Amino acid sequence: MALTRDDIALLLTERGKKQYGREAVSQLDHALQCALLAEEAGETTASVVAALLHDLGHLLAPAAAEHEARAPRHDDLHQYVALPFLRGVLPDAVLEPIRMHVDAKRYLCAVDTAYWATLSPASQHSLELQGGPYGQAEAARFAEQPFAFEAIRLRRYDDLAKVPGRATPPLPHYLALMEQVSGRS
Repeated sequence: MALTRDDIALLLTERGKKQYGREAVSQLDHALQCALLAEEAGETTASVVAALLHDLGHLLAPAAAEHEARAPRHDDLHQYVALPFLRGVLPDAVLEPIRMHVDAKRYLCAVDTAYWATLSPASQHSLELQGGPYGQAEAARFAEQPFAFEAIRLRRYDDLAKVPGRATPPLPHYLALMEQVSGRS
């Protein structure tokens, strides 16, 4: 069953109030900051919406409460969880960067030796659960995929979207963009 705009708003405002893993912001704050960074960078509307929704799978995963409360001991595969609920509603230009944002972290660790040190401790921990850095062949295969570079940019926004108290536009601003990109505005 596809999620509606109202379903997504409810998920983000209700479940999204909780702390984002071991980061200093809530899930909602993280989503809004990520979308704002994409918007400020001049990304397409689809990329801004992908930034907003990239971690929606955390809010849909059965173990969401456990994930929010402490360091996870296994990868929740959140990058895939939301896709069946968004497919048919949003285009691949939104869905593919969401699907690939974890792989983009693995890619960046393989091609940028300084990248690991820029990750928060929680993100370093999750990277280990997600398979660790790619090898060179895996990194090359990743970079050849459609939407790989959108996913890499999304990953960079994701890494920076953890600032307590950062001002952002309200959720309805980004939900309107989601409606635009869905073709239902």
